[in-house]
Formats: sequence, C-alpha cells, structure tokens
Amino acid sequence: LAGKVVSGIPEDDPRNPATIADNVGDNVGDVAGMGSDLFGSFGEATCAALVIAAQSHDLVSAGWDTLIFPLYISSVGILVCIATSFVATDFRPVRSEASIEEVLKTQLTLSTVGMTVAMFPVCAMFMPQEFYLGPKSFASACVEGVSTSKCVTMGPMSTFCCIAAGLWGGLIIGFVTEYYTSHSYSPVREVARSTETGAATNIIYGLALGYKSTIIPVGILAGIVFVAFSLMDMYGVALAALGMLGTLSTCLAIDVYGPICDNAGGIAEMAEMPETVREKTDALDAAGNTTAAIGKGFAIGSACLVGLALFGAFVTRAGLNLASVSLVSPLIFASLIFGAMIPYWFSAMTMKSVGQAANEMVKEVARQFREIPGLLEGTPGHAPPDHAKCIAISTDASLREMIAPAVLVMTTPLLFGIFLGVDAVAGLLAGAISSSIQMAISASNTGGAWDNAKKYVEKGSVVIDGVVQRKGSELHKAAVVGDTVGDPLKDTSGPALNILMKLMAIISLVFADFFMSINNGQGYFNIPRRVF
Repeated sequence: LAGKVVSGIPEDDPRNPATIADNVGDNVGDVAGMGSDLFGSFGEATCAALVIAAQSHDLVSAGWDTLIFPLYISSVGILVCIATSFVATDFRPVRSEASIEEVLKTQLTLSTVGMTVAMFPVCAMFMPQEFYLGPKSFASACVEGVSTSKCVTMGPMSTFCCIAAGLWGGLIIGFVTEYYTSHSYSPVREVARSTETGAATNIIYGLALGYKSTIIPVGILAGIVFVAFSLMDMYGVALAALGMLGTLSTCLAIDVYGPICDNAGGIAEMAEMPETVREKTDALDAAGNTTAAIGKGFAIGSACLVGLALFGAFVTRAGLNLASVSLVSPLIFASLIFGAMIPYWFSAMTMKSVGQAANEMVKEVARQFREIPGLLEGTPGHAPPDHAKCIAISTDASLREMIAPAVLVMTTPLLFGIFLGVDAVAGLLAGAISSSIQMAISASNTGGAWDNAKKYVEKGSVVIDGVVQRKGSELHKAAVVGDTVGDPLKDTSGPALNILMKLMAIISLVFADFFMSINNGQGYFNIPRRVF
C-alpha cells in the first residue's frame, strides 16, 4: 500500500521504510505461523486418536504398540520424507524456470507414494484383526444383529484405508489448490485479464475463483470423512488426519520455499541488483506463492479432519449418544447455526485488525517521506529510513489485535458448555467446523490467485490490443489492488480459521468432564433434551 499504491514506487524499493517489516512478516507468517499451525494439527490429531484409542478395551488389551499406533504414522512419515528429499536435491534438481513447480510437485507425490507403501506393513504389524472402539470387548459388543462402525472386523486393512484416504486426499487438495492459484493455469490468467476493465472486475473475478475453488476440496474432505467414519468411526477420522499430515516434512519444506524466494526478491530490489536478478527471483517467488498455497491447502484440509477428530474425542469423553446429538433437537440446531456464524465474526475481527495496522503503517511511511529530506526522491546522501518504527507498528498491532479474536474462540465453547450443556457444545463445534472449512479455502485461494495474477501481469504475459502490459500500466495498478486486498485473506483470515477449528474443539475436549459435572452435562440452564 505505502509503496505501490500511495507513493507509486516498486514494492521492495529501498526508499520505502516498510520493506523490512514486509520481509519480517513473511518469516513470522508463512514460516513460523504456518509451521506452528501444522505442528499443532499433528499434535492435536495424535491427541484425538490416542484419546479415542484409550477408550477401547480391545486396543488397550492388545498392548502398548497398538495403543500408540498413531505415533508410528508420524515416525514413518519423517523417515519417508527424509528419503524422498534426495530426489529434489540430487536426482532431479531444478534446471530451468519451467521445471520449478514440476520438481516441487514430484517431491510431494513421491512422498505420498512412499508413505502409502511404508504404512501397509506397519498397519499389519501393530493393529489387531478385530476390535471394538468402546469400553466393551469385541465379543460382547459386536454380537449378531449389531451394526456399528465401532465394530472393526478387518483391523489392519481398515486402518490402512483410513490413512491412505487422508494421504491421497491431501495430495489432490494440494494439486487443486495449485490449479486455482498458479498462473500456469487458466483460472489465474482469467483473473489477470479481468484487470483490463479495472480493479473492480479483478476483485469480482478473484472472489468467484475463491468460491469455486472450494467445490473439489470440500467434496474430497466429505468423502474422506465418510470412508473413515464408515470403517472405524471417529478413530478412523483421526487416522485420516494423521495420514494427510504424514508427508508434513515435505509439505512444510515446500511451503517455506515461498517466503524464502519472496524475501530473496526483496533483498535483490533493495540492493538495486540488475533487473535480470529480479526477474529470476520473481519466477521463483511465483512458484513459491503456489507452493505456499499448496501448504495452506494441506493445513486447511488437515485442520478440518483434526477438528472432526477432536469433536469425536469430545463426544466420546462426554458420553454423548446418537439421540443426544440429533439435528432434530432445537438446542443442537440453534447451536449449529450460531457455530456457523463464529468464523464470520472471527474473520471480521482479523480483517479489520489488518486494515487498521496497515493504515497506521501507511501514515508512518508518509510521515517519513515528508520529514526525511530526499528520501522519496532518492537524493544521494539522504538520511536512512526508520525501519524499526514500521516493524514496531506491525509487531505491536499483531499482539494487541490478537486478544479479542482469541477471547471469542476460547470463551464461546466454555460459555455454551457451562450454561447450555454438552449437547449445545456439540452443535456449536459442528457448525463452526463446517463453516470454517469453506471460508478458509475460499480466502486462501482468492488471495493466492490475486497475488499470482499480479505477477502474471508483471511478466508481460498479458497483451491488450497488441500492447504488452507490464509494471506501471493501468492493468498492473488494478492487479496491485487485488493483491493488496488478497494479502489479509490468504495470510491472516484464511490460515487463522485453521486455529479456530482446532482450538474450539480442543478446549471443548479438555473441559468435557467439567461440563458433565454441571447438572449431568445439561448446563446451569438445565434445558431438557427434546426433539422437534
């Protein structure tokens, strides 16, 4: 905003006091933030699987190796990713600009194939043939005539199918995300060409792309949940989440590649290196934007499954049955509608916070341009810009503005559980998870598409009436507006919804016993259970 839109100078121009804050932001957002998010998903998926397994008489009786089987999934994943890392570094490295994305995608595919092959013998080694996912034994609970997904008859194969569903579902979601965010494909190119008629049509096309991009990932997630739940109840969903995260080492490496290239481009611009250097870093950055979007796709998909797995652990811990969490219960249905609204409230807070911090930053940059003689003009010998002040603005804003959204996410399930009971919490979580997944995918892909549409224009790939459109053209200005709007969507609101899904569920699980202690789980209002 401060450079390209307000002052009309390049994005990473050394005269702009906010450039260092931008580079720092890439690190804390796309490296530390996304890494923490995915690490949290791994820990919480493992926690959910272990909680559910610990409630099973048969899995506990089968021995320690069977009980801690979820940890074997992550262990095997680390070894497989270490082995496949040599493909990109030694056997098939990047040799041209066109092969950047192909090499990175090959790495992710090989990790998925390797993980699939490695998990089959591990499942056969540690999982019993028959078990019941509950306090009873298989022999007493799964009598003739009883049909429930808690009765597992082909343990090793069912376990493998759940893990494989998560693995390959995650890969497909990643590639679909790439299709909608890479300027190698038609959706982003359509968004880039829409800038011919101004920023408004660019915004419209970008939003439409984001909404459309939810169709296949949500369909895949629904299929994974259906298969996993049918085979092994909520334990299967937790294993599917761990399967999707099985290639996390490779996925995270590919994701972090993006901000590294982005910062390299910024350093090249600030150091006033030749234009050819910036062209190369822009090519790497464009591929990095796509790989970062693939990482976000994995993060969102796994967060959905982790949220569901934690929801299953909460239902197990609270002792809820089919009747008590029925959609025809007015309390459940009302809580579900309220829960579906929470992501919108949360996103409104985070988006506005970014806008306020950006406004403060733009004013600070304008002040420095105004008060430091020769800074904007680039006069030789001018005083250096005050980068520390801009970094302090973004850091202070991020910490200050985090409080209200965090309070919303943490107190909502607590208040529902204390006053309305565990049934209401179940409805709240179902609504929040189902709504968050749509919003997160849409926001992430919309922002990624606008970013790469801008880079597609900057490459000179858009030709209007025989004139090549590049930096400084009216098309580029319209593309910059879309990119600016997309940044808080893909870097703040979208990824933050992953935390919302998981945090609400984990808090509900932790406080499940406390909720049950209040009027036998019906809350202080003691609302009787009834159906429409």
